[in-house]
Amino acid sequence: MGRDAITGIVVLVASVALYWATLGIESNPLVPVSPALYPRIVLGITAAFAALLVLQGVLAHRRLGQSGVATRPGSRYGMVVAMFALFGAYVLALPYLGFRIATFAFLVAMQAALEPPRGWRRWATVAVVALLTTAAVYYTFDQYLQVLLPRGRWTDV
Repeated sequence: MGRDAITGIVVLVASVALYWATLGIESNPLVPVSPALYPRIVLGITAAFAALLVLQGVLAHRRLGQSGVATRPGSRYGMVVAMFALFGAYVLALPYLGFRIATFAFLVAMQAALEPPRGWRRWATVAVVALLTTAAVYYTFDQYLQVLLPRGRWTDV
């Protein structure tokens, strides 16, 4: 079993344990949404991705055993630092640009940093994915769940 599978198992166990801990959160009968709802959603999604990582790690290890050739990917620590820097810039931009503009810009920058688009079609795909993701998150939180999202000082949106 490879590192990915072991990491997936650790995250899966932690997610299940934390999900189980949310069962003790009491809900207020006057509030329609339980305070445990959001942590359960996040932990459920995290557990599902961790299970997929375990499956992927096991299958990759099985293929490696058949071919007998080990390939080790290069170090990506620079990408990790870049993602943290992008996220930090996003957090700093939120009060000035507002949620919608800052989120759209963050998603475009993040996709471009992870896999630089070549050609206008790839840039169009990046823009459409960022726009749809921003719209989905905005309407889910602002309109449906009625969570106040940051408005921009410079943009007032």
